[in-house]
Amino acid sequence: MDQPTDQPTDQTPAQPAHQPTAQSTALPFPFPGTGDTGPLEIAEEFARLRGNCPVARVRFATGDSGWLVTRYDDVRTVLTDSRFSRAAAALPGAPRMRPLAADAATILSMDPPEHTRLHKLVARAFGKKQIERLRPFVERTAEDLVAVIEETGPPADLVAGLGLPLPLAVICHLLGVPFADRDRFCRWADVMLSLGTHSPEQVQAARDGLAGYLAELIEAKRRAPGDEDLLAMLISAREAGDRLSERELVVFGVTLLIAGYHTTSSTLAGGALQLLRRPGLTDRIRGDQQRIRTTVEEILRYSTAGVNGGTIRVATEDVELSGVLVRAGEAVLPAITSANRDETVFADAAGFDPGREDNPHLAFGLGVHYCLGSQLARLELTVALDKLLARLPRLRLAVPEAELTCTPGVIRNLTALPVEW
Repeated sequence: MDQPTDQPTDQTPAQPAHQPTAQSTALPFPFPGTGDTGPLEIAEEFARLRGNCPVARVRFATGDSGWLVTRYDDVRTVLTDSRFSRAAAALPGAPRMRPLAADAATILSMDPPEHTRLHKLVARAFGKKQIERLRPFVERTAEDLVAVIEETGPPADLVAGLGLPLPLAVICHLLGVPFADRDRFCRWADVMLSLGTHSPEQVQAARDGLAGYLAELIEAKRRAPGDEDLLAMLISAREAGDRLSERELVVFGVTLLIAGYHTTSSTLAGGALQLLRRPGLTDRIRGDQQRIRTTVEEILRYSTAGVNGGTIRVATEDVELSGVLVRAGEAVLPAITSANRDETVFADAAGFDPGREDNPHLAFGLGVHYCLGSQLARLELTVALDKLLARLPRLRLAVPEAELTCTPGVIRNLTALPVEW
């Protein structure tokens, strides 16, 4: 969700210590072929790069250049090594992929110690015990949504009926945002996460609209304190006697709201599609909580929700990756999606294996920016699949798979997933 920097640059990266022979010019990125082998599939170019050019020069639509890192071990390094900075990617003039710079006030654009301070304020709300307290709400909401699908009768759209409303309801409940306002803030979020389909002015207007909406909601909570939701907690939170600034509070609210539903919705829809492709699998895992949890981990590994596969960092000093010298000031994009298909780490990496026991995927990142909502996402995915398989055991696609399409933008989702039973 972060967006790298301000002004486009058109500087060609310095010559690396070892230039891979498979590449002579910068590749356009994101890859035009993303998804051409099927809905939500990974671009075939990633596999070629892992084998021949694991740290590849790419050029973004902004005209800026950077390095795309595709192998598991290198991606881990970029995610955990402090020399690859998110804060530096939010500075004016740094390379960027998207029309607007990231807001430096968001936790996603911070390095320690600033990141550590904000992380402490909210980490408890996303801890395992707190997330388990949400389980009754998640189960009740998923049960109600699946019941409506069943009662309405086939055909039904799993995206509109479950994949989107479940994570939206949960994050609204957690933050204290009115679920009735979902159409408004979803429109803003979709524009903010667009990639080449909206002008910088439109993206800025959407960003301002969502920030203004959250600012009004926060002010209303100040005037009439009530529910002990996460926004209310952040309003009064102190860490070492320090409150969030007003800007930090609003930007934090925007970040948590968007991050709380977008990728989970896409992953749930993509996971449901994998199950629909394998009707025998659903019979094996139905009602078996351990098998469902293992399947969810494979869904997470296999997910291509993020079309970029990661978030830009900027090197703060010269660093060598797989024989390529990344110079200070150059952009580095860790392709998590590609790392999760690395054949040296995952047996039959290109295949979907719901029984995979050894599954060290990087779907939630690693290091200081490891996803705060990982436990919540796992809970939602597990509960949703459990309820869906229990109530609709004969679920199948209602249209040929070739007719399925994806939404544009940084986060890809199926536009619809029609099913019948």
